[in-house]
Amino acid sequence: MTRKFSNRSNYGKLMLLIGLLVAIPLVIVPFYPQDSVFAVSFIFPSLFSILAGSIVCLVGKKKDSEFEWRSSMQRSSITVLFAWGWGVLIGAIPFVISGQLTFVQALFESVSGWTTTGLSVMDVSATQHIFLFHRSFMQFCGGLGFVMMMIMLVQDKQSMNLYNAEGHPDKLLPNLKKTARTICLMYNSFLFAGIVAYVIAGMSLFDAINHSMCSLSTGGFSTRLNSIGEYNSFSIEIITIILMLIGTTNFAILSLLTRRKWRQVIRVSEVKFMFLLLLAFVPITAFSLISDMNMSIGEGLRRALFDVSSALSTSGYSSMSYASWPPLSIGMLILTMLIGGGIGSTAGGIKLSRVYLMLRITMQNIRKRLLPPRNVESPYYFRAQGKTKIDSELAMDTTGFVSSYLCLYIIGTLLLTVTADCSLAEAMFEFASSLGTVGLSIGLTCPSTGAATLVVEMVGMIFGRLEIFIVFIGAYSIGSALKQKLERIRKLD
Repeated sequence: MTRKFSNRSNYGKLMLLIGLLVAIPLVIVPFYPQDSVFAVSFIFPSLFSILAGSIVCLVGKKKDSEFEWRSSMQRSSITVLFAWGWGVLIGAIPFVISGQLTFVQALFESVSGWTTTGLSVMDVSATQHIFLFHRSFMQFCGGLGFVMMMIMLVQDKQSMNLYNAEGHPDKLLPNLKKTARTICLMYNSFLFAGIVAYVIAGMSLFDAINHSMCSLSTGGFSTRLNSIGEYNSFSIEIITIILMLIGTTNFAILSLLTRRKWRQVIRVSEVKFMFLLLLAFVPITAFSLISDMNMSIGEGLRRALFDVSSALSTSGYSSMSYASWPPLSIGMLILTMLIGGGIGSTAGGIKLSRVYLMLRITMQNIRKRLLPPRNVESPYYFRAQGKTKIDSELAMDTTGFVSSYLCLYIIGTLLLTVTADCSLAEAMFEFASSLGTVGLSIGLTCPSTGAATLVVEMVGMIFGRLEIFIVFIGAYSIGSALKQKLERIRKLD
């Protein structure tokens, strides 16, 4: 059965929103007048997107193009892909107009920003404040998502499908617009708290704003060449860890925290699993650093805690270079980057819940072979919404996603060994960072990185942020729409 949907007005709304977001960095100009020469680099793409969006909205009201879809998810996936594609393009233009980056490099920086990855080809020590803020603000907004921000302002009957398609599985309140506004309120409250904490810890206000935006969105862009490690401040590292863990926590769980429902939070399987992983991976990484790099126990634990938290939360901040790290420590970071953060949060990766479920499904499979045939079990786990049964549909969805993710990871890793002419271990690290939208780099991604390598990493970042299936469904749906259009043209001829 096919259905007809019209969708053009949503494209226009998203274009208007993106145009407004790209203009926000202009607020920096009064504080840094020397950056006023770059104002036109933001004004032009902003006005272009707003004008184009206004035209699309007006045309959409009069006559929306219609295609027949088998499901509303097909239509929604195209809208989400369009939003992110348009956002990447408009976000890249300021870098190109100003001459900061080549077109491919600008696209890479924009993709890395909006997808909250944090890999960069810019030398931040020589980058103007307006562009540093632009990068951080893209990550802050990318953590919420374009559809989420659009729903805060306007909602239509297709909003729920778009909300789900962008990777937001939970409704915190019965009303979707109230859910979006509640999430935004929490997000901005944590941002304000982070800025204050950073300033108290000794950061400048500009650095505090940028790092707070990127920590909370699990993005990882920094205003310093050596990331958080350049500050060499334990208090700043602790603040960053707290913000990263908040960012990687499901919004529904954060809602419980803000309402002081501690018992419900402690029962959530994803939360317990996250802290269990930290308790396991931090000591192993610390032991490797202490034994192989002759660090003190305190220094090894400090480095391990920060960098493992950064990798698991998919934030991408680093405390030091990984060039001299031992293989075991690098392996721990690769594993944590693949696992990723909480589902329904700003983090990337396979996601904690899916890895937890895969382990539960595997154990259940083993138990099934050990227990008597007549033994019947009903496995379950705890989400923020309560006790949830692990049924065959959930198991199939989880297994399908994890296998797809690992297949993409293998393909991307092998492609990087060719395009970057690097070792397998280096490619594994860098593509785990790209696909997991992490941002940690072993040194492959830099201003001199080739275009082919950047393209491979960009594809990984897009798949990682939009959770694979939406990209596949969107690509298939675009092909179906083009096929329908060609058939109509042939009938008219």
